[in-house]
Amino acid sequence: MELLSIDMGSKNFSNARILLYGKCLPQQFERFLQKLSKGRILLAACLQEHHMDNLGFKLATLLTYQTIKDIAVLTIDGSPHCLQLHLLAEQAKTITRKDLPIRHFVIEEGKLFEVTSETVKKARHLSCIQVNKPKIK
Repeated sequence: MELLSIDMGSKNFSNARILLYGKCLPQQFERFLQKLSKGRILLAACLQEHHMDNLGFKLATLLTYQTIKDIAVLTIDGSPHCLQLHLLAEQAKTITRKDLPIRHFVIEEGKLFEVTSETVKKARHLSCIQVNKPKIK
């Protein structure tokens, strides 16, 4: 189901584990989606169709009204749209002040990688990941 289409009051989300994934993934990488989906409610989202603010607000609202055990985020690495899905999951956690485990997974060249929340947070600060840091005077 799609993140923006869910009913916040649904009992399905009580103590749920969620896999938030890029909507295009099943077309090419169904195997990774199935691998990470065990015991999780699948929520699709596409940042080319919806602004990250809409999706982030919906996720933060879900975290506020339901007791979510954890979230996994799965996207294709290198996509500027998909990167936002990782960013909005971390932002929703920050906004709601929930002590919520979030795991981040990306697919690069047909391989699955896990990246840390710290890596996702650094992706918001380009000056922190710049190797050579020339300062402008």
